[in-house]
Amino acid sequence: MSKIIFDSGISLDGYFAGDNRSPQNPMGGASGKLHQWMFKQKAFWKHIKMEGGQEDGTDGTLIDDVFARTGSYIMGKRMFEEGEVAWAEDLYEADVYVLTHETREPWIQKGTTTFYFINDGLHSALEKARESAKGKDIRIQGGANTIQQFLNAGLIDEFFIHIAPVFLRGGIRLFDGIEDIYDIQIMEVIPSELTTHLRYKLTKK
Repeated sequence: MSKIIFDSGISLDGYFAGDNRSPQNPMGGASGKLHQWMFKQKAFWKHIKMEGGQEDGTDGTLIDDVFARTGSYIMGKRMFEEGEVAWAEDLYEADVYVLTHETREPWIQKGTTTFYFINDGLHSALEKARESAKGKDIRIQGGANTIQQFLNAGLIDEFFIHIAPVFLRGGIRLFDGIEDIYDIQIMEVIPSELTTHLRYKLTKK
């Protein structure tokens, strides 16, 4: 049975991204501060189809694991627009459902990635993503607003956050405006050199 998950980095003060996001300034320029732990791992660069990284460490195993368990993705239009200009062909190796008001034909890439543009809401995207996932998990890729919508709809089963030891002091918070509708259980705490990994299980009250 598919779980609905998200897997995201945040700062110590709870920010998911900086201000002034755009295709020319992805994540508001915050990625370098939030994701150093990923950039150090060869697994990260392998999954974005580039050469890089210095380590094959425990952090890299966590990166491999989330890709292996994910059968389809859902994201918001802003995240898609930031990535469209830079992502490698067939980056996701799965179907990706983009929440948007724009009407657009599917973008079929070489390989196994197809982007579908969903105009009738998150439940419609979720139904389609569940079919594509074929029993694997559905990852709500971002951005923060899309994750918040799924949280407040009571749809998230599990999330994994990676808290970087930095203060952004402004930007977009991951957990702003979240309703108190879940019982939350800590499943796993994994310390690391550049982040702290925290996995939570959510059960709707």
